[in-house]
Amino acid sequence: MADHARAARMAKRIQAIVANAIEREVKDRRLELVTITDTRVTGDLHDATVFYTVRGKDIDSEPDTDQAAEALNRAKGQLRKIVGDQLSVRFTPTLSFELDTVPEASAHMEELLARARARDAELAKLKEGAKPAGEADPYKEQG
Repeated sequence: MADHARAARMAKRIQAIVANAIEREVKDRRLELVTITDTRVTGDLHDATVFYTVRGKDIDSEPDTDQAAEALNRAKGQLRKIVGDQLSVRFTPTLSFELDTVPEASAHMEELLARARARDAELAKLKEGAKPAGEADPYKEQG
């Protein structure tokens, strides 16, 4: 039976170890703009998926996700060795890296919400001067 609490603790620890190793131990300039955002470990503790994002060099530039993916895959063995040394478990999980798309999805949702708010404000402005069609009380009794 899988111990989900242990897997969650191990995932958190692996995330910290990998982030620290990328910052201090792995010497690859392509990883300077990589941020480790999350890690998930399978229930059997044999596989770990590390999620990452890549920033652009400046505000207007697009991040080079292909170069970052190549650099992470190249450093996968070194990172696994570092994780194994620091985790001190019987079996060091295999590492796989996956680009985290949550920030882009979040930005898209924020854009959609901003458009919806603008449309709501536009409709509220149109409603201010509107008058009901027909009589003021259409349900009054005919007498």
